[in-house]
Amino acid sequence: QVQLVESGGGLVQAGGSLRLSCAASGRTFSFYAMGWFRQAPGKERDFVATINRSGGFTPTADSVKGRFTISRDNAKNTVYLQMNSLKPEDTAVYYCAARPSIYSSGSSNLSDYEYWGQGTQVTVSS
Repeated sequence: QVQLVESGGGLVQAGGSLRLSCAASGRTFSFYAMGWFRQAPGKERDFVATINRSGGFTPTADSVKGRFTISRDNAKNTVYLQMNSLKPEDTAVYYCAARPSIYSSGSSNLSDYEYWGQGTQVTVSS
């Protein structure tokens, strides 16, 4: 079992940057492939980025490609989402998630994740 707590959200102007953090506790963090998802009001929860156990494979959604970067620090039990060139359409609640520990690779599928954080609000003003 792993517990996840996101932080770093807030209000930012378009073109600005934020870095989200997701701190994990419980079982060994390096056992888990991780992902970031987001959910805007009235919309489904969508994939943003994922990272495998070692941090060597980090695909992102087309909507954020070139602007967002996922990374992890296994020594600090933390996964990050660096968000640059933010747009108003990036406004959403951002969630981190962990896959079951038997899987080493990340995934863009929401249903492949077992553990979820409570989310952190990101609001981008125009």
